[in-house]
Amino acid sequence: MTYQPIEHYGIIGNMRTAALVGINGSIDWFCVPSFDSPSVFAAILDDQKGGRFEIAPREDGIRTKQFYWPETNVLVTRFLSPDGVGELEDFMPVGLPHESPWQDQLIRRVRVTRGTLAFRMRCHPAFDYARMPHRATIEEHGAVFESAVLNLGLASAVPLSCDGESVHATFALQEGEEAIFVLRPLKAGEGFRQSPLNAETQDVFEHTVNYWHQWLSKCTYTGRWREIVYRSALTLKLMTFEPTGAIIASPTCSLPESIGGGRNWDYRYTWIRDAAFTLYGLLRIGFTEEAHGFMQWLDARSGEVEADGTMQIVYGIDGRHDLKEQTLDHLDGYRGSRPVRIGNAASDQYQLDVYGEVFDALHQARRMGIPEDDEAWAVQRALLDFLEDGWRRPDEGIWEVRGGRKDFTHSKVMAWVAFDRAVHAVEHFGLEGPVDRWKQLRAEVHREVCERGYDAERNAFTQAYGSPALDAAALMLPLVGFLPATDSRIVGTVAAIERELLVDGFVLRYASESGIDGLPPGEGVFLPCSFWLADNLALLGRRREAQALFERLSGLANDVGLLAEEYDPVARRMLGNFPQAFTHVSLVNTASNLHPAMPSPAEHRAELPGDPIDDD
Repeated sequence: MTYQPIEHYGIIGNMRTAALVGINGSIDWFCVPSFDSPSVFAAILDDQKGGRFEIAPREDGIRTKQFYWPETNVLVTRFLSPDGVGELEDFMPVGLPHESPWQDQLIRRVRVTRGTLAFRMRCHPAFDYARMPHRATIEEHGAVFESAVLNLGLASAVPLSCDGESVHATFALQEGEEAIFVLRPLKAGEGFRQSPLNAETQDVFEHTVNYWHQWLSKCTYTGRWREIVYRSALTLKLMTFEPTGAIIASPTCSLPESIGGGRNWDYRYTWIRDAAFTLYGLLRIGFTEEAHGFMQWLDARSGEVEADGTMQIVYGIDGRHDLKEQTLDHLDGYRGSRPVRIGNAASDQYQLDVYGEVFDALHQARRMGIPEDDEAWAVQRALLDFLEDGWRRPDEGIWEVRGGRKDFTHSKVMAWVAFDRAVHAVEHFGLEGPVDRWKQLRAEVHREVCERGYDAERNAFTQAYGSPALDAAALMLPLVGFLPATDSRIVGTVAAIERELLVDGFVLRYASESGIDGLPPGEGVFLPCSFWLADNLALLGRRREAQALFERLSGLANDVGLLAEEYDPVARRMLGNFPQAFTHVSLVNTASNLHPAMPSPAEHRAELPGDPIDDD
């Protein structure tokens, strides 16, 4: 079996679904019609059974390079040989009228820019995560793949052949010539109007390019890392589900956090936490449209709180609650990393920190002047009513541990954030609420965290009450304004994390050998936490170190600027689901903090003065 490194992929999409395109010209991951639909190409999870759609030169020894059409999500894979230079453009049309026949299509356009090249094409879907058989047939203008769950059409003017399950083609192009392949879902009995026309495809291409240029023109970031921030913004936009405003954590599932290990999760859903982080990051660099969409989605979800007042922490992109986790034992997993999981049992967890992240993101939206209606504030007040007692409960925490609930320090801090931002909502944005009660609760949470979450002997905030273990989530304390970065307890926490949780200068979430997460040990360094360390270094006045760490982290991005969740500094390869919204939004925030166009999170309290923090 031959698996490409995770970092050898680019992503294309249409804000409904996404595909991973390898540097070898193979689409190895694609779910239809939505992000969390069953896969039709999943070779990244099983090289033999998963299915793929490959286009590449026939000769061996070809050099390849991958890049995006400037400031867009149109991906180009360039093939270089002594005989010629070819390019494969992959994109999904966006910004078209709803009734456009090009909606939900995946377009692959091959052209030769110098000399002559012979290509091969093979399209072999594997429906429903390779569980559903299908039949392939050739029609006048292409091929049809029929299964009990979905039909796909592959349209092309190139002559196609079929072996019953796969469709093949071989063709040669000279300089200036091109071939087009269009893949799309078909309704039962639907055929092809015609083969894709070059001129019509070019019009759709130009429309798509213009859409991305116009969207990106709203970005307010003007700092020194503009290129990588732009790429992160474009990637985050691809992870929004346009029909509902939901924001997914990643378009993939079960890419491992250690090769051969079992920490393989499905991230194709909307985590309240990750979506709030993403919303916050996009707002900081000028994107407000996504905030409106997500706030509408969040309002709908917040209105679905459980009978005891708790809020589910992860949903399907359509808002569904049932994300039953199951294993796909017929798939080998990426490089033998089993089990392959779909669904996510974290949907049944209690995670206290999500309340703080939601209120922090909504606070940022208010600062940007984004209006909210009375009903939305009423829902938020209901959440605060629950939190008055709910903050005292142990939970599974930000890392979604499966080893039992604990009083995680970071979770309590984020409860403090919820009350703090609620106070600001009343005092500085004119909303109504029991502000004195919220101030009292804010102070109570603060005192308890400083008493029970801080280890005086180690001079550090720890992972959980009564535990000596460290957790990189403590790096969030100064970033949300819980304590100033220069407070001796924060300085001590940063120093302890630098001593105990760094690997080659990058940050582990925590020591996985402790068993606190209920899983076998072993994972890579966590890239979002490493960006948080850079933020802390900057707040401590260690700006050169912060910038150097940011440069190292952004330098881990692949040739097209994408980052996964984790990284193996020994093998020098990416780990985990890819690309990861949490990582890219952390990059955006750190770049903004190091070259701010607007105040950083830690400046919220200074900018919006309220009562002083009482942590005596």
